[in-house]
Amino acid sequence: MTPHTVKAFGDELNQLKAEVARLGGLAEAQVVDAVAAVARRDVALAQAVIERDKRLDELQKDIERKAIRLIALRQPVALDLRRAVGALKISMSLERTGDLAKNICKRALVLAEAEPVTPITRSMERMGKLVTVRLKEVLDAYTASELTGAMNVWSHDDEVDEHYNSLFRELLTYMMSDPRTINSGAHLLFMAKNLERIGDHATNIAEIVHYELTGEELADNRPRVEA
Repeated sequence: MTPHTVKAFGDELNQLKAEVARLGGLAEAQVVDAVAAVARRDVALAQAVIERDKRLDELQKDIERKAIRLIALRQPVALDLRRAVGALKISMSLERTGDLAKNICKRALVLAEAEPVTPITRSMERMGKLVTVRLKEVLDAYTASELTGAMNVWSHDDEVDEHYNSLFRELLTYMMSDPRTINSGAHLLFMAKNLERIGDHATNIAEIVHYELTGEELADNRPRVEA
């Protein structure tokens, strides 16, 4: 490659990364607002999150097209190839994160019409805040190409699992003690599972960042907590 071509290629990779970071910011905002909509029983906010999901889908598809085009035309190798593929994979995780936030809000609309389940909602809010912190940390690590931050998210995956398992047991106890809460409890169970899956996506992004920066895959031995 000529110096001009090398610079143009580098600019394309940097632009692709910037667009992934932008998508990450949108996905993070969706999760934050979804948790707030549940905690505050905010119908307008839940509806806004559902509507905004279309923008994430559009941006992810645009990133996918650009990444595939870059790989096909530039035929990158080594770190450059890992950066391009990493951008594609991370964008897919972020788009799915947005879908999960949207699903939480769809159930929040149903719960807003039912009697409040305040103790469980507070537990859900705590779990949601932990998940959003993990998502922010891994996106910051990706943007800064910072391995330590990504590995910190990966190694603390079990904390999200612990919150989910605790909330799962709390919900079962609540529903068993009062059958009238079964409908609301079922929605909350699905919402908690969506949050747990968002945490998994944050961990998956951490693994992608690790591979991008080192060229080595992590062994699938992240900490797990049994229910």
